Amino acid sequence: MGACGATPGTHGTGWHSWRVKRFLLGFGAAFVLMALVSTGLLLSLGRSGGSIAPPRSGPPSLTPTPPKDLAKGDTWLEKVDLTSVAVVTADGALENVHAVGSDVRLGKQGLLAGRLAIDATLPFATAAAQVGKGVTLYAAGNGRAGIRQTLTLLGRQVPVSAIGRVSADRGELLIEPEQIDLGGPSWLDSGLSALARAAVTIRQPIQGVPDGMRLTRVSVTDAGFRAHLEGVAIHISD
Repeated sequence: MGACGATPGTHGTGWHSWRVKRFLLGFGAAFVLMALVSTGLLLSLGRSGGSIAPPRSGPPSLTPTPPKDLAKGDTWLEKVDLTSVAVVTADGALENVHAVGSDVRLGKQGLLAGRLAIDATLPFATAAAQVGKGVTLYAAGNGRAGIRQTLTLLGRQVPVSAIGRVSADRGELLIEPEQIDLGGPSWLDSGLSALARAAVTIRQPIQGVPDGMRLTRVSVTDAGFRAHLEGVAIHISD
């Protein structure tokens, strides 16, 4: 993380387990529910003793091929597609969430998605709270994000306003200031702008998603940052 990024502490085994369990209450719980509903539907159809007539027109349905190493008692889903207005964890809320998982297994080892893609809006207030240090974030137009923060520069408290370019860099959210206003005379702004630019540059992982998810695309909307994250072999333990 950059100078404005909030470091949540040492990421030991306990911290990792805690984050994963919190996520299970959001996306993970939905995936589990989907798996259980699918399994129950299949069992119900099996008990009914009836049959379903194939459609009279259209291409024949394809029978999915489960992995050969599927353990007894495990449930496998070829694809899971979930949409939610919001998913809330202790890290904050994600809004307008769409998650697609493929090669999803549910068993004694918990939940494992071979691939997982998430599209979600990270509200500005949530992102600012994750960054910390009194940062305010907002849409500044033309695909840019605005940053407001009070910094200590050369022993002075200086209110800083900046407009920055937003991108996905090395799997994280990056905001790099292009314009900086220190609210003072031009000679002061030019003298401190380098310090302020470094201080308000934000590098921040998207929190509230499983470990292993990487930000690949991001844009600025009126509601927040619209993020696309991807990951492979995403494990959510129970």
